[in-house]
Amino acid sequence: MKHYFNNNMVLSMSHLEQFRADTRIWLEENCPAEMREPINSFEDHCWGGRQWQFSSDAQRIWLDRMVEKGWTAPTWAPEYGGAGLSTEEAEILAEEMARINARPPVSNFGFWMLGPALLKFGSEELKRRHLPPIARGEIRFCQGYSEPNAGSDLASLQTRGDDGGDHFIVNGQKIWTSYADKADWIFCLVRTDPEATKHNGISFILFDMDTPGITTRPIELISGESPFCEVFFDEVKAPKENLVGELHRGWDIAKYLLTHERDMIGGEPPGILRGEALGLLAKQYIGANDHQQLDDPVLRHAISELEIDSLAFAAWTQELRQQAEDGQGIGATSSLLKYVGTELNKKRYELMMDALGSTALEWESERTREGMYAREWLRSKGNSIEGGTSEVMLGIAAKRLLNLPSA
Repeated sequence: MKHYFNNNMVLSMSHLEQFRADTRIWLEENCPAEMREPINSFEDHCWGGRQWQFSSDAQRIWLDRMVEKGWTAPTWAPEYGGAGLSTEEAEILAEEMARINARPPVSNFGFWMLGPALLKFGSEELKRRHLPPIARGEIRFCQGYSEPNAGSDLASLQTRGDDGGDHFIVNGQKIWTSYADKADWIFCLVRTDPEATKHNGISFILFDMDTPGITTRPIELISGESPFCEVFFDEVKAPKENLVGELHRGWDIAKYLLTHERDMIGGEPPGILRGEALGLLAKQYIGANDHQQLDDPVLRHAISELEIDSLAFAAWTQELRQQAEDGQGIGATSSLLKYVGTELNKKRYELMMDALGSTALEWESERTREGMYAREWLRSKGNSIEGGTSEVMLGIAAKRLLNLPSA
């Protein structure tokens, strides 16, 4: 069978092969050995921002080197702090980082959610002002969406943004605001036209968390940790120059951003359960048979099933991301993505608890890093709620993907 390739295809393949080779060499030479170890704690992950304290010189060096290459946000344009890589090049970079188990140099909601929203809806001035500091790890954002009476029904939000001349005067409350006590800025949904219909009259605004009138209170979870917070706004002045998109049209941005949030929540977790790590962890506690396989055939089968499902999910996610990069959008499919990813993640932690047995129940021991396994297992239960409950996600899929009638 003959194969015909045009010159562009040959050049493209040659370029990507060379890019992979160059990337592999650069990573080997520049990624510190400490930054190739598994992420086992909050401090191991570099979140960035004004309050961030590097856990080691290696963490700081790794961030500086990746920032210089523009590889903290590789597909963003150089003027926004990125490297302008193509989707294919960015995938190669991710693959080569995974090959040596390189940690992300920095990541937070600015990369996962706000960045894509600014690139699509933000003015050129907003992009140039906010994206480079995010890419350099200098600014950390939190998300001001949910309210006490507006969770899954987010469009019912009542936080107000009244006209104050060159600024909005924000009053209200947000809840379940992840890491609000550690964030520098917030991207916030506020109702700027209280007379408009439910999904209209909402605006998407950025403002500094140091602005007078903002109060933050951590919420303690059953895991004993407090990633979530309550945030109160009392006559907060938010400059109108930080309005993203059109006034009163913030719901369009909110929906777009939620697809990225659900992708993030549903994705494979970093650290102890990434890839084949679960099987290796189980071997440490259960042992291996004569064939160096996990010496528990039932658990081995369950972990194998999970790995197969995870690979299938990763392939599906990659296809959807490619569609998004091509401008097609994934719409309601993001709800199904979030649901499936949530169930896989919860299953990972259930199997981890099975593998560790009674050790997994230890809460304060040194060998489990102060009960890290039990705390992470408890934390995984929240995946069914955050970013939209599993019931709501299934409802959206039923109505908008399967066209089933409403109840």
